[in-house]
Parts: sequence; structure tokens; C-alpha cells
Amino acid sequence: MMARLRDPEQGCPWDLQQSFASIAPHTLEECYELVDAIERGDMPQVREELGDVLFQVIFYAQLGREQELFSFDELVHNLVEKLVRRHPHVFPNGDLLEADAGRAIAVEQVNHAWERIKQEERHAKSQRGVLDDVPVALPALSRAAKLQKRAARVGFDWDNWRDVLKKMREEERELEEAIASENRAHIEDELGDLLFCCVNLARFLDIDPERALRACNRKFERRFGFIEQSLAAQGREPQQATLEEMEALWQQAKQREHQ
Repeated sequence: MMARLRDPEQGCPWDLQQSFASIAPHTLEECYELVDAIERGDMPQVREELGDVLFQVIFYAQLGREQELFSFDELVHNLVEKLVRRHPHVFPNGDLLEADAGRAIAVEQVNHAWERIKQEERHAKSQRGVLDDVPVALPALSRAAKLQKRAARVGFDWDNWRDVLKKMREEERELEEAIASENRAHIEDELGDLLFCCVNLARFLDIDPERALRACNRKFERRFGFIEQSLAAQGREPQQATLEEMEALWQQAKQREHQ
């Protein structure tokens, strides 16, 4: 089907115009939609979104085949090789058909071995730094968390979450000073430090900051929607209400959620 869509004579004009770079934003969008469906527990939607994500992989594979870069089979083969290599506790001989089902191993041991193997792979790619292969294109919160985890694995970390809270208060004071200076570059720098520190706290509390913020976004949408609906019942729009009125409705929305 993908080959037909990309057929130079009988294919789809839109599909024929696409390249690796042009599809990339759609791939990100599809992945976000999949995550959203998972977090909402909408399994029929999860099934649909998984198909959309798979289609992205098939599209890239078709482009790779056309340009004689790689095929779908090669993608799968490389993936299987990598997973076998990174799971020596399951495939001790590196053979997919000779799994070791009788040896118990702790999750901590698996994580340690996984990171050691990935470090070896980075060295093979001439990526010597601990942070070298953290993708730049990740959402900022997710990338901050990944950078912090990598640094923590080599000992560059706080002792506990209380120390992180102290650092957050320090960053908050520095942000206030930056705001007082009215230096926009300085304000942005200090705000970034505070956000980075918030991600660090989330890591210590074993909370995914990206997921937490997505949940907060949904909560804000839900409560603001209640404000709009309540005002609409009065024949008004938000811009026609005072801040005090909207805050009162916001508190009503919170109470409804906690009932």
C-alpha cells in the first residue's frame, strides 16, 4: 500500500511530496496523540493511534527503500539485534532462540546492565560524554529529566528531595532579583533554572514531569470550561465577567471535582 501511495505515476500527490524532514513533525504529533489516549484510558483510541504511529514507521521505511538506505526488514532486524544485546540476562549467549528462563535477576541489576551496554554502544559511536546521545528534539521537560538521570548515574546529584527544595527556593529568590533588574535575558535564564529545578524535584519524587504537566493542562481546560459554561448559562462570555467572578466559578469547579 505504501509503495502504491508513493508511485510516481499513480500515487497520492501529497505522499509523493513528503521527505524524512517533512514527516517528522507528523510523527511527533502522532506519538503525542498516542500518549494522550493512553493517559485517558481510551483503549479503542489507543488501538487507532498505534496504527497511526506504525504508519509513520512504514512511511520512513518506504523512503529508505526508495533511496536505497534501508528496508523495513532491516529496521526490524537491527531492533531485534539491539534488544538481544541489551538483554543478556534473557539471552546469555546472544541467541534469540536460546533464552535463559531459569535465572532470577533484580530490576536494579537490569537497569545497571542496560546503562553499561548503552555506554558501550555510545563509545562505539564515538560518543564519549555521558550526555552525548540525549536527543535535542525531546520536549524540554523530558530532556531535562533525561539529562539529570544521566548525570545522577555517575554521582552528580543531590542527596535527597529536601536539598532540591532548598535549591528551588534559592532559584526563586534569584528569579525575583532578575525580575527587579528588568533584564529580560537574565529573567529568562533564571526562569529556566527554576524550571530545571522543578524537573529535578519531580525526578526525586519519581514523577514524570511531562505527564504531570499534561495532567495539569487537562485540569485547567476542564475547570476553565466550567467557567465558560456557567457564564454562558447567564448569557455572558468570560471577557464580560470580572476576575473575582471567574475565580469564584473556578473554586466551584474545584469543589465539584473533589466531591
